[in-house]
Amino acid sequence: MKSIDISEYKVTSKIAIKESNTFVDLEADEKAIEDALEETREQLGELQDTLYAHGKYAVLVCLQGMDAAGKDSLIREVFKDFNARGVVVHSFKVPTELEKKHDFLWRHYIALPARGKFGVFNRTHYENVLVTRVHPEYIMGENIPHINGVEDIDDKFWDKRFEQINNFEETIADNGTIIFKFFLNLSKEEQKNRQLRRLHKTSKNWKFSAGDLDERDLWSDYMSCYEDILNRTSKPHAPWYVIPSDDKPSARLTVASIMLQELQKYTDIKEPELDDKTKARIDEFIARLESE
Repeated sequence: MKSIDISEYKVTSKIAIKESNTFVDLEADEKAIEDALEETREQLGELQDTLYAHGKYAVLVCLQGMDAAGKDSLIREVFKDFNARGVVVHSFKVPTELEKKHDFLWRHYIALPARGKFGVFNRTHYENVLVTRVHPEYIMGENIPHINGVEDIDDKFWDKRFEQINNFEETIADNGTIIFKFFLNLSKEEQKNRQLRRLHKTSKNWKFSAGDLDERDLWSDYMSCYEDILNRTSKPHAPWYVIPSDDKPSARLTVASIMLQELQKYTDIKEPELDDKTKARIDEFIARLESE
């Protein structure tokens, strides 16, 4: 099987989405890829236990992609071997009335993982420079001072919002959150195939919404916004990874492998040792239990 080289996916210079792969050949069949994922996620699960015991870092995993890119199934398969107490998934939908009464980052701040835990954002704070940029009229629902009409939402508005997002990520990174941002790069043709499967397969009908087709008509607008996001917000402390996602098993293994490789670099993440006093009495404690 082809090894997964992080540098092939990490955004470190300006990129064009149209030139980015939506399919990667890992030179292995599906069974081999699934076996590799099982081994990788087991290692991630063990690392998560250590992270939980260590208690000094949190991990934030951000997933973005067009409808049908495979976010839900990726979460299910990659985090399957995690202890439930150590991972929390948040799926961000249309902001509630309460959420709209706060700044746009508030609902993301309160969902951040505590130290020792993984947090997964299924759609993220980037929706605030993605969907709202394609549909600027949505901004009006935020009731922001000095924004009285769509005409007030200019380039300076978006520049400021990008700055706020970058500051948000820098702040949490400085305070111990390890950030992974994955853009699941799906081709328009594969999205069509997956949407058709949803319609043809009765058990998958619930996943389909007529609005999905309306958004599909805006594909080029979304790709333009995604490209801007990747180029303006991939930072050393919060990098973006562009994941070819036309093949779900390969995408899952790629994401899991990137996380494992990067987290293994944190050699200070170790289980805490017992204090000397308790350690000196281990034989005594063992004898006490065995004598029962």
